[in-house]
Amino acid sequence: MAAVKDFSVEEKLVGLLRLQKIDSKLDEIQILKGELPMEVSDLEDEILGLTARQTRIEEEINGITEFIESKKAAIKDSEALIGKYEKQSDNVKNNREFEAINKEIEMQQLEIKLSEKHIRDANEELAEKVKLLEAAKKQVAVKEGVLNHKKGELEKIIADTEKEETHLNKQSAEARSHIDERLLYSYDRIRKSYRNGLSVVPVERDACGGCFNSIPPQRQSEIRLHKKVIVCENCGRILVDSDLNDSVEVK
Repeated sequence: MAAVKDFSVEEKLVGLLRLQKIDSKLDEIQILKGELPMEVSDLEDEILGLTARQTRIEEEINGITEFIESKKAAIKDSEALIGKYEKQSDNVKNNREFEAINKEIEMQQLEIKLSEKHIRDANEELAEKVKLLEAAKKQVAVKEGVLNHKKGELEKIIADTEKEETHLNKQSAEARSHIDERLLYSYDRIRKSYRNGLSVVPVERDACGGCFNSIPPQRQSEIRLHKKVIVCENCGRILVDSDLNDSVEVK
């Protein structure tokens, strides 16, 4: 960092100004992308949640279907037992045996009615689950359509700006390597304080180019001398004169 400390104030201001213009161009690319990266991420998370819900509904449908099949099997078993008991009733030797067989038949008939009720209830629940599944599938399809559209937009912007962004990131890193750590810390701190990311601004029409607060003539004269780093008393941004600002270009 010794070489950085040997720079004159004017050279330091030029370095900061160059970095600001590079970072502002990078900011423009991010503005171009807008909320798309966040929207894509949110949609992907939402689709994951909807897909998980769809899977749960499908599992519930499978469970209900298995339950219905088990009750149908139970009905067949009961019907088989009733047939067996009816044959046995033809060979009973006394009333006690006859009554016992009848009780078994009645019990199986009750089992059949109970199973039939369970099947009816399960079918009603199954119909509701099928509706929910169809709604879930439609939701996933709609969200996937929106996601694909947003991804397409984002991918096009990335493709159009990737080369420029890579170039600017290299320029930014290079510019940073020639700026004093203390100044760089102040630059980053100020930059994070404002949504437009402006840390170094020119004096334009006798006012700060960041907050538009009026700059006294004497202060403007000091800024033009490049003898020290001067900040706006209102917003804290680093001030440069318009001539110096115009002299620094970023390709």
